[in-house]
This record gives sequence, C-alpha cells and structure tokens, in this order.
Amino acid sequence: MNDMNFDGVISSSWKEKQSKEVVKGIHERIIWEGSDGKRAVVFEFKAGAKFPGLDLHDTGPEQIYVISGIFNDGREDHVEGSFIHNPMGSAHVPQSKTGCVVLITYPEG
Repeated sequence: MNDMNFDGVISSSWKEKQSKEVVKGIHERIIWEGSDGKRAVVFEFKAGAKFPGLDLHDTGPEQIYVISGIFNDGREDHVEGSFIHNPMGSAHVPQSKTGCVVLITYPEG
C-alpha cells in the first residue's frame, strides 16, 4: 500500500473566511489562492444583486458550482447543484433574483 502524502494540502471553511463586498449585494470569500491568479472564491449574492456589466473571461476559464439558491448568468437560471464552465473568451452577467451562494474557481488564473 502507498503511503499517504499530505504535502501542500490545505483545508478551510468558507464560512470562516473574511467576507468582502465587491459590489453592492455581492460578497466574496477567498478560500484558496495559488500562483498566477489561480484561486477559489465563494460569492454570496443577496436577493436582487447583479454584477455591474459584463464579466469577461479573457485570461482564462471560470468554473461555477451553485452551493445554494438560484444563480443566473444573464441567460438562464442555474439551481443548487449546477455546474457551469465558462471558457476563456466567454462573457456573462452574474446575478440572482432570489439570492445564492456559488463557488467559483479560476483554474488557469
């Protein structure tokens, strides 16, 4: 049997991370940061919150997992448990009519 290796492994609770309001009604909690802008962030949208303008993905893809509530990307609603992959070059308008919590990863920065 191979020996387990936990070198570099981190664990955290997003609920214990400091919250910062990035735009009115949208708070972020950075749960992991790697090199070259790679990161994982939990965003909490209050009911009616909407990103002001297009969220452009010109440097790399963005991946969204809906933890709770209903997330809307400007085209359609995505319910709890949904996964959305936005490839490099895509753009959308993050928002939520009812409020939601999403995990967003930037795997390439």
